[in-house]
Amino acid sequence: MCGIVGYIGKKEAYPIVIKGLKRLEYRGYDSAGVALYDGEKFISCKTKGKVSDLEEKSSNENIVNGSIGIGHTRWATHGVPNDVNSHPHFSNSGELVIIHNGIIENYEPLKKELIARGYTFQSETDTEVLVNLIEDVQKKHQVKLGKAVQIALQQVVGAYAICVMDIKKPDEIVCAKLGSPLAIGIGEGEYFVASDATPFIEYTNNAIYLEDEEMAIIRLHKPLKIRKIKDGKEVSLYVQELQLNLEQIEKGGYEHFMLKEIHEQPQVIQDTFRGRLLSSQGLIKMAGVDNHLDKFTQARRILIIACGTSWHAGLVGEYMIEEFARIPVEVEYASEFRYRNPIIYPDDIVIAISQSGETADTLAAIKLAKEKGAFVFGICNVVGSSIARETHAGAYTHAGPEIGVASTKAFTTQITILALIALKLAKTKGTISQEEYMRNLIELEAIPDKVKRAIEENKNIEEISKVYQEASNCLYLGRGFNYPVAMEGALKLKEISYIHAEGYPAAEMKHGPIALIDENMPVIIIAPQQNHYDKVVSNIQEIKARKGKIIAVVTKGDKQVRELADHIIEIPNSTEALTSILATIPLQLLSYHIAVLRGCNVDQPRNLAKSVTVE
Repeated sequence: MCGIVGYIGKKEAYPIVIKGLKRLEYRGYDSAGVALYDGEKFISCKTKGKVSDLEEKSSNENIVNGSIGIGHTRWATHGVPNDVNSHPHFSNSGELVIIHNGIIENYEPLKKELIARGYTFQSETDTEVLVNLIEDVQKKHQVKLGKAVQIALQQVVGAYAICVMDIKKPDEIVCAKLGSPLAIGIGEGEYFVASDATPFIEYTNNAIYLEDEEMAIIRLHKPLKIRKIKDGKEVSLYVQELQLNLEQIEKGGYEHFMLKEIHEQPQVIQDTFRGRLLSSQGLIKMAGVDNHLDKFTQARRILIIACGTSWHAGLVGEYMIEEFARIPVEVEYASEFRYRNPIIYPDDIVIAISQSGETADTLAAIKLAKEKGAFVFGICNVVGSSIARETHAGAYTHAGPEIGVASTKAFTTQITILALIALKLAKTKGTISQEEYMRNLIELEAIPDKVKRAIEENKNIEEISKVYQEASNCLYLGRGFNYPVAMEGALKLKEISYIHAEGYPAAEMKHGPIALIDENMPVIIIAPQQNHYDKVVSNIQEIKARKGKIIAVVTKGDKQVRELADHIIEIPNSTEALTSILATIPLQLLSYHIAVLRGCNVDQPRNLAKSVTVE
């Protein structure tokens, strides 16, 4: 939530900062702003709306000069989205300017203290409190900016990634991190600061990721220094080479990032199991599991913690692990996990799932699980992210950057990782026959091609979307492995088209939701020809008897459901477990086309941000 960008070097800062903000807009797009040093003074421009609105306003005001600058794109927490609450924020003297991603939880008592000392505030934000706190420390202790930031942050409770500039030291940016991500790009005589590496990938592939409670003092013509906020001790620099390219973060001819990312799924699923799935040898190689195999096989249970789409992937993982490996699994919302005093045993395995690797609730749950002595395994997409660093071991999904706020390829690659883990543990424990094991390995290897064939239903799905674009409510139903897929399909429709939708186990329809069904209610039902087929057919007949409109996702060649449903979407045949990947594809496309037809902003749906870095 919120994206921050900074530049210090020889180039013009404004175009670098603006381009960086556009790439970070998936993190928040309520308002945006920049502050630059023009050689004499700070110049600033900020506005409610998107980065394009900021670009237009700053062009009209001729805000383009300066080789040092910071910028911010906001997802509102404290204060409504408007020009005044937009970042950057200045201190009362106008000498300090700050951008901030996170929440200062104790801002109210801090604000009262500062008001008592004569400070005034224009905005409703916690960030304006922080910049004035830093100024107050600077004046009180007569210290330079870096020391003032260090002292001030020791009084702060909450989460933050900040960049601060001081008019008295215009060749310096001070950054700090706790909870929210911050990367520093190292170029030739220049530095970049951002919430992730996408704003500076064309300038450098060398980056440092700040750890929690670290601050960096970035100066022109001087070596970068990173210190601990607690005691000021210098930290050794660890420079990473970025595995990212510019092409991955461009639309590549697609109308929206979401559509591009849906079409990328055959390739990224293959990337996920490349080098891990060796079906010809009957092997699954996963270093994060192999190196701790005893912990997995001897685990009392597995706890999966996640939020949103990743939670749905975790539910599919629960079905897979229990089905194949016969290990008890519980799936928890990370946002509730640490607040309900959970029981965690030292012989538990905790699997934390997050696309960004920065989800605040999931990180908090990880820390609690580690305190209780559990072994924590992370599944995430972003190399070098906080979850990748906080967990004992893990696996990257290798899905590549996911820019669309509504997650698509992250979901299917997370399921792919969970399938690999489930099958590997089953083989090790001897809870699966060799025949079934090999059948699933071969089928998993075939999934990318089958996903391609599922995407070929796109035109059919677009036509179906035209019929239901004005729907007010939708019901999604599935059984077994496809119950979580139904929930994920409903979430996608809610996220990007703003149509109310709910996902249920198909058998639960009779326990309440059936009361909603009439001739105006579209019901999307996942009905592949597998174990629960006859039961699902019965559910379809119950819906039809009440005049509900039925959109059925079926195995290619299905005849029985075709006679009952109003619309049919075909997917290739697969094993029951892996149908969960294939059935996801048409639900993604259905949501996409309905949202486009309704004129919604598909990549940046209202009120949402891609990376939820505050609780």
